Amino acid sequence: MNESLLRELTPAVIGVLVRRGVDFATAEDAVQDALLQAASSWPDRLPSDPKGWLVTVAWRKFLDAHRSESARRDREEKIRAEPPSGPTETADDTLHLFFLCAHPSLTPGSAVALTLRAVGGLTTAQIAGAYLVPEATMAQRISRAKRTVRDVRFDEPGDPATVRRVLYLVFNEGYSGDVDLSAEAIRLTRQLAQMTADEESAGLLALMLLHHARRPARIRDDGSLVALAEQDRSRWNTTLIREGVDILQAALARDRLGEFQAQAAIAALHADAQHVEDTDWVQIVSWYDELLGLTASPVVRLNRAVAVGEADGPAAGLAALAEVDSAVPRYTAASAYLHEKTGDLPGAARLYADAALAATNLAERHHLTLHAARISEQLRTSGVDRPDLGSPQP
Repeated sequence: MNESLLRELTPAVIGVLVRRGVDFATAEDAVQDALLQAASSWPDRLPSDPKGWLVTVAWRKFLDAHRSESARRDREEKIRAEPPSGPTETADDTLHLFFLCAHPSLTPGSAVALTLRAVGGLTTAQIAGAYLVPEATMAQRISRAKRTVRDVRFDEPGDPATVRRVLYLVFNEGYSGDVDLSAEAIRLTRQLAQMTADEESAGLLALMLLHHARRPARIRDDGSLVALAEQDRSRWNTTLIREGVDILQAALARDRLGEFQAQAAIAALHADAQHVEDTDWVQIVSWYDELLGLTASPVVRLNRAVAVGEADGPAAGLAALAEVDSAVPRYTAASAYLHEKTGDLPGAARLYADAALAATNLAERHHLTLHAARISEQLRTSGVDRPDLGSPQP
């Protein structure tokens, strides 16, 4: 059985049933039943029209599940108005399904889970494995999300910006279990970009490709992080970089700048540098200025301060960092880096240790702890008293 084909067809088939008036939760259940039947039928012979086969079977599953007289009369009216056979699935159905799964009434986590299930075609077990939670927990989350959007109809246009944010959340989850969520996010974003012909969706796709291109060099064999400046750039995927740059240039040419395009431009400048010393930090600061004008995000302001430290020196970077709220995530790590560049090693060691304590994942905590230990060793060998680094928790 062609599992990838089934995953590609899933959102279109659900979209057809929803357009016929079936509520989303019931449509998704009917399509899942049809997929199970396909799993047992298709290994022997692939139907000539897989989409039409799934639509027909899913529609029958829906009808079989609703046999009351009143429901039968309603269905007969729908059947007379719209016969269940024929090539009814369209890209528009899939686009509406994107909007439905990213509905504003859903929490971000529920929107991600529902998107992966209904649009991505992943099983509940696969999604649970990717998020390292029990399958029953993920099933409950998806069921609640389906109930939330049960009565939502396609009578108003959806919000592509919300869909993009959901897909970016998926991408940033990366890889765990047997599902590569970064690759899945790229696949779904390609669909969105093709369906909308929107420059920001293209910008998001370019950003994902450029970040994904660095993935082979980002993690050591032991699972520890490799900072951008320390990565072996010969391991970067140049094919993905070229594709990302081409998509970005086409989007920027439309002259309707958005935040994902600006972020992709920054990523492209990093990708363009064959060595870290070749990085055009002045241009990167300029793009961060553009991004600040679009978002006013404190995280962007933090990243800009680090870029200013590279372009104009660490003192200038610390001055820019002073304008950022110290409660912003990774503020202490950025401060540690800039203090190290000024030569304040005792201060940098303390700050790296503090940043390690505040880290939200083990890989980042390990990375920052190693920096603190490295500087502490430098101080020891140089005869300078080491700072009290505290005891980072395991």
